[in-house]
Amino acid sequence: MKQGIHPEYKETVIKCACGNEIHTRATVQDMRVEVCSNCHPFYTKKQKIMDTAGRVEKFKKKYNIK
Repeated sequence: MKQGIHPEYKETVIKCACGNEIHTRATVQDMRVEVCSNCHPFYTKKQKIMDTAGRVEKFKKKYNIK
């Protein structure tokens, strides 16, 4: 590898809005994210269906889903 062309690879902390902290190494120091694997609905199996116009109920009624 050539010397002097690669960025510094340093220890960093990734902080989520839910309070989870992930310690890793990266070229960027201290990152903040909105969702992580501890709070993302796909991984927690607590997905919420956002229904503002009654579309979910209309679909369930149309296809007779309870």
